[in-house]
Amino acid sequence: MANMLAMRIEEVIRPIVGTVLASVSVDLESKRIGKDADTITLLDLPDIADNLGQQLRLVVGPDLAGAAAQKVRELV
Repeated sequence: MANMLAMRIEEVIRPIVGTVLASVSVDLESKRIGKDADTITLLDLPDIADNLGQQLRLVVGPDLAGAAAQKVRELV
């Protein structure tokens, strides 16, 4: 089971991309930084937010992707 931070990231992006893609995105971006969803910490948020912003652009466009990335950064 993912930690609370991973669940909060999912909650932020779920309204934008849906439940399944939110969960997959958190897992993928955690792996991209060499971790899994269970081990991410607040220190990982900037990298995860940057990666999410880039990846979500393809799905929801730059404006929504940027807004989602900013919300993830603000979870600190």
